Amino acid sequence: MTFNNNETRQSILTSLFALAASIFFIPLFITRGAGPLDFWWWMSASLMVLITAGAVLDRDYRDGLRGDLAENPARKIGLGLAAALALYILFGVGNIASRYLFDFAGRNIDAVYGFRGGASPLRITLLMAIVIGPGEELFWRAFLQRRLSRHLGRWAGFAAATALYTAVHLASGNLMLVLAAMVCGIFWGLLYFRFRSPLINMVSHTVWDIAVFIVFPFSA
Repeated sequence: MTFNNNETRQSILTSLFALAASIFFIPLFITRGAGPLDFWWWMSASLMVLITAGAVLDRDYRDGLRGDLAENPARKIGLGLAAALALYILFGVGNIASRYLFDFAGRNIDAVYGFRGGASPLRITLLMAIVIGPGEELFWRAFLQRRLSRHLGRWAGFAAATALYTAVHLASGNLMLVLAAMVCGIFWGLLYFRFRSPLINMVSHTVWDIAVFIVFPFSA
């Protein structure tokens, strides 16, 4: 098969990245690690591979990231912090409501914190701050959602990226984690849809991750 149409080639490349994300992350949520790689190392390594490949293969992606970081970063950091706070409050309300309404909610929420495993809080925090928080937004929104929106249209691209982000969490078998991923996917997808700023998303995701898992968790 030969490709003489750049749009077709780019669409196939986007599909291959979506497939690669599924291959990386679905087993991660099933096994929570393999060999020397626990959940946090596996997540970090997978994101690094996907982001690096995306930067090598997509010049617009590289140029867009440089431009975003150079344009009014202080304002974007402030918006990212505000978005993290808003999402944390939303989850705080959801935590109280779900534990009150559903018997299984408390067990599911507590099980999410089991992903910490034997990893030290310091290592989790550092990986979240340096790789995982920024990396998830660099891949899922700045790379994948942007490309899907280019091929499918803005709303369809947003919906497709959010659906895939939610779907890989199904492998965990934890309904509350899946619902949390869906809410986060919609929230950060809309945030990117509105501002088109990877930096805003990276700050929001990173600060929210550290708050929820380390500083102010919803479980003991």
